[in-house]
Amino acid sequence: MPSHRAQRVAEMIHRELAQRLRTEVKDPELTPISITRVEVSGDLSRAMVYWLPLGGGTPAPSLVDAVGRAARTLRGRIGRALRLRHAPELRCEVDQQHDAAVDVLMTLRKLEQERVARGTEDVET
Repeated sequence: MPSHRAQRVAEMIHRELAQRLRTEVKDPELTPISITRVEVSGDLSRAMVYWLPLGGGTPAPSLVDAVGRAARTLRGRIGRALRLRHAPELRCEVDQQHDAAVDVLMTLRKLEQERVARGTEDVET
C-alpha cells in the first residue's frame, strides 16, 4: 500500500498533468485523453500515469507516442510546480483496467437480465 505522501503526490501530479496537457502541449498528434489514475512509487522516483483516449476506443500508436513525448516534456515543469526536489519519471500506459471493468459490468447486466427473464417464466407456469 502506497504511503500517504505518495498518494498526495499522485493526486497532485494527476491534476497538474491533466491541466498542462490541455493548455501547454501543442502536439497535433495528441488528441484529447482522460487520465484515469496516477500511481507513485514509495520513493517518489516514478509515477505510472494510466490514460484512455477521450471517448474510448483503442488509441492509435501515434497517440501513444505523443502521450509519452508530452510526459517527458512536462516532467520538469510538473516537478517545479509541485516543488519537488526530484521530479518523478512519468511512465504512461493505456489503462487496461477500464476495459476489464466494463466487461464485468456488461456480464453483470446480462446475468441480471437472464435472472429477470427466468423469474417471469417461473411466474407464468
